[in-house]
Amino acid sequence: MDLQQATNQISAQRETIEKIRAEVNKVMVGQEKLIDRLLIGLISGGHVLLEGVPGIAKTTAVRTLAETLGLQFQRISFTPDLLPADVVGTMIYNPKDATFTPKKGPVFTNLLLADEINRAPAKVQSALLESMQERQVTIGDNTYKLPEPFLVLATQNPIEQEGTYPLPEAQTDRFMLKVIVTTPSMDDERRIMARFTRKTVEHVSSVVTPAEVAALRDTLDQVYCDEKVGDYILNIVFATREPKKYNLAQLAGSIQFGASPRATLCLNLAARANALMHGRAYATPQDVKEIAHDVLRHRILLTYEAEAEEMTTDKVIDAILNEIPVP
Repeated sequence: MDLQQATNQISAQRETIEKIRAEVNKVMVGQEKLIDRLLIGLISGGHVLLEGVPGIAKTTAVRTLAETLGLQFQRISFTPDLLPADVVGTMIYNPKDATFTPKKGPVFTNLLLADEINRAPAKVQSALLESMQERQVTIGDNTYKLPEPFLVLATQNPIEQEGTYPLPEAQTDRFMLKVIVTTPSMDDERRIMARFTRKTVEHVSSVVTPAEVAALRDTLDQVYCDEKVGDYILNIVFATREPKKYNLAQLAGSIQFGASPRATLCLNLAARANALMHGRAYATPQDVKEIAHDVLRHRILLTYEAEAEEMTTDKVIDAILNEIPVP
């Protein structure tokens, strides 16, 4: 397919994206970045971790998107007493014929909302690992494929430490994006107050079919990533591992572990998805810059000394983006 054909196809898909966004905005006020990141996750097939204080519409955004897409949706409220079987399912004994039959859990869906994921212990969090990476679940002796698309959209509250279980690095690395959800502006909050303090609340309806969602995801293959943009992505990721080689010696004592190879793949996919969101058939360095913080912030592990000095992964990413030459 030539560039013109790809551009025409992507322009058509942008209309689908705008249709989804318009329907979501019937309920959501502001939070454009959050909605864009959820759509990027949907297009590229990457899981999304949302972090923010309570009451800023994290759960509402995920539920509204699911209703708009017409996909199957399940919500699991992660609590300390949750068991892995409550997530993936278990084998049920049938005394009549003395056999075991599988009872599939709520993970068998298209969009799974893992609400307050850091409230459940590690054994429950790890129950999601196979389903997130392999798109399959093992119950007893049998392995079952999950439906397509399958997306985990998890939320966590950063201000509560009591009764929470921080996600291990292996778990967070499986999320393509970690999005920091901020509180709305005063104008947005005024609109929220006007909209949600009345009995009549807007309801969204399904505006796209599952086939259109699949077509949207297939179109991502048509978005071109030039070799120079690919090298730019590699330089950013390798700068998190070997900062001295990239003239960033000041970061050497701050980074304990850099980003994994999965970060390279996710930066490429997310940058191309961002280009598709803007109706372009090619990814640019600006697409990489726009998405870099969400892809990398949970994949860089800082040293104890850096945390003591109030260094953050976002500051590390800022320094890397400022130093790496843009092609």
